[in-house]
Amino acid sequence: MEKGYKILIADDEPDILEILSYNLEKEGYTVITAKDGDEAIDKAYQHKPNLIILDMMMPKKTGVQVCQVLRGQTAFKDTLIMFLTALNDEVTQVRGLETGADDYVSKPVSPKVLLSRVAALLRRVQKDHSKAVKVGNISIDPEKFLVQIEDKEIVLAKKEFELLYLLALKPGRVFLRNEILNAIWGNDVIVGDRTIDVHIRKIRQKLDMDCITTVKGVGYKFEI
Repeated sequence: MEKGYKILIADDEPDILEILSYNLEKEGYTVITAKDGDEAIDKAYQHKPNLIILDMMMPKKTGVQVCQVLRGQTAFKDTLIMFLTALNDEVTQVRGLETGADDYVSKPVSPKVLLSRVAALLRRVQKDHSKAVKVGNISIDPEKFLVQIEDKEIVLAKKEFELLYLLALKPGRVFLRNEILNAIWGNDVIVGDRTIDVHIRKIRQKLDMDCITTVKGVGYKFEI
């Protein structure tokens, strides 16, 4: 895991800020802290972190309110956001995800669990996931969000593009269904069992070629 990422933590409990900062810095991350919602927004604008960790219940603005403010700004549209919550119930978790959060961790926070979840989230922005891929006559450019078959451009929806790109990064490798769901939709986002099948079918139709093989009872692989 490449380090050097900037992480902003906002929590009104000094002990939590101290222990989380210590553990994250020990792993090589640059950590910025804030003690309330307003300060979290100010420091987010100031430092442009790769990941923002927000306590759901903070003074001045709650974590949900901070998330809503930031997600409303183009600069933070793709910034990773994680919630810390003592309210360990499904309604709270779903509300946080609907607001635009990418993940949440329940309090009391285990530093080991937090580090694992942070690493998993940041894998989404590693440099090797921005490289263009060419397999056969198909070119996929994630920076331009462009799929081309020879000289013909193919328009895919966001999740269709992400799914195709994931599979095309490693042609011939079988990706498990759960692996795909976690990579494209996230660990905690609840989607239907047929979600992947629907997206695969749409990709095949739009590309007008059967380059994604279903491995029955296992998953999918990209091959030409």
